[in-house]
Amino acid sequence: MNTSQNNSVNKAGFIAGLGAFCFTIAYVLVQILQVLKMIDFPLDEVLIYGTSLGIVIPFTLEMLALHYITPPDKKFWSHAALIFTTMYAVFVTANYIVQLATVLPNKLKGTYELVKILDQTPHSLFWDFDAIGYIFMGIAMLAALQVFCKTGFEKWVRFAFLANGLVTPLIAVVYFYPDFSDRLLLLGFPWGITAPSAMLMLAIFFKKSENKVNGSYH
Repeated sequence: MNTSQNNSVNKAGFIAGLGAFCFTIAYVLVQILQVLKMIDFPLDEVLIYGTSLGIVIPFTLEMLALHYITPPDKKFWSHAALIFTTMYAVFVTANYIVQLATVLPNKLKGTYELVKILDQTPHSLFWDFDAIGYIFMGIAMLAALQVFCKTGFEKWVRFAFLANGLVTPLIAVVYFYPDFSDRLLLLGFPWGITAPSAMLMLAIFFKKSENKVNGSYH
């Protein structure tokens, strides 16, 4: 990849990373407000599904950018990360579109019984879709670990990705434990720190890479 191409990919990755970070932070804040019952229906569902959906495209583009700037000898790992990211995107997008475009309108119209089976309630079909999606996100970050060196700023990106990957089993417990509760949801709270941190660290990595390319170019 030539200098100008590398530069454009780094810019795209940085912007996408900031977008993913902002939407994830927004989702975490909405989740806190929802648990504290500070927002009511239908606003709570619009915000929780809307911010979750907002994460998908920028995070996918961020991981795509990572694949494009990864050296050839490490592209297997960046490609694996991109595949798992795509799997995350497919599952959660299907869920959030169904919730926002089908379930929520029927709730508002009073015809909820017609679509009740599609609602994301604990241990329902789309609950499992959501769970699988975020598990794949964690696996994607674990796969991407191999892309980064253990020195310089890259070691911090690597650490952030590792931290988020290690939180993934907690996410699985929250989703698949037989009896769901708000107290159980707290078990997954570390994700609200590790996920946006990983996205932000990768965004900063792109910015540093862009500055390095510009420095070598000039």
